[in-house]
Amino acid sequence: MNFLEQIAEMKKQEIAQMKRLISATDYEKRKRIGREIVSLSDALKNSPTPGIIAEFKRMSPSKGVLNHQAKIADVVKGYEEGGAAGLSILTEKKYFGGSIGDISMVRLSTGLPILQKDFVIDEIQIYEAKYSGADAILLIASLLETNEVYRLARTARKTGLEVVLEIHSEAELDKVNEYVNIIGVNNRNLLTLEVDTNTSFKLAGKIPEGFVKISESGISSPEVLKDLIKAGYDGFLIGEAFMSRPDPVKAFKEFVKMVKE
Repeated sequence: MNFLEQIAEMKKQEIAQMKRLISATDYEKRKRIGREIVSLSDALKNSPTPGIIAEFKRMSPSKGVLNHQAKIADVVKGYEEGGAAGLSILTEKKYFGGSIGDISMVRLSTGLPILQKDFVIDEIQIYEAKYSGADAILLIASLLETNEVYRLARTARKTGLEVVLEIHSEAELDKVNEYVNIIGVNNRNLLTLEVDTNTSFKLAGKIPEGFVKISESGISSPEVLKDLIKAGYDGFLIGEAFMSRPDPVKAFKEFVKMVKE
């Protein structure tokens, strides 16, 4: 069983437990579900600095513990002060050390758009994300069938959330639909966990017009980011390059400074 298959099986069990406590209908009745979002796609298109979606994650499957000392409220505040266009918050618990409560905490302390990164396979996760304060969700093409991407993206847009569809190959572009706002190219192969930023360069010209384009994973060099801008990318999701350092905020601000120079 590969990594994605393990994740999918684990999520099915978590969702079954969740649905014993609450339903999508229960979420729909709650006032907070109707709140206006902060648009991630607009933030990326209008960002005066490099459109970086700065990520907070405590762990990763490939590197293990990245940073258990950093406090989420302090880090996201520093990211915002340093010019981040948006925030990415890992909420998966077992492999990334996150929780849905992280979204709620961050929502109280920032005006930036928040992308919830998790492994979404069921509509109830979408309602939970919106209720907790997310502005956008991630759908992973390699985890979902075409009809599942359509169904989940449509539900997300119905609730008011934006949708980032993550791809890793040209074939996965067939899963793009009209409910997707942003197409993210993941440089990490989720089956092997290997990273190659050439993936973004190879797919840059294949992404249809009209979608905001972001590159994800493995971007640790300002020079690579500058080349990705030239290739047509609007945003860059960066996490480990910051979170693996003792002071993620300092690392972020130094990185942005080098990009601008």
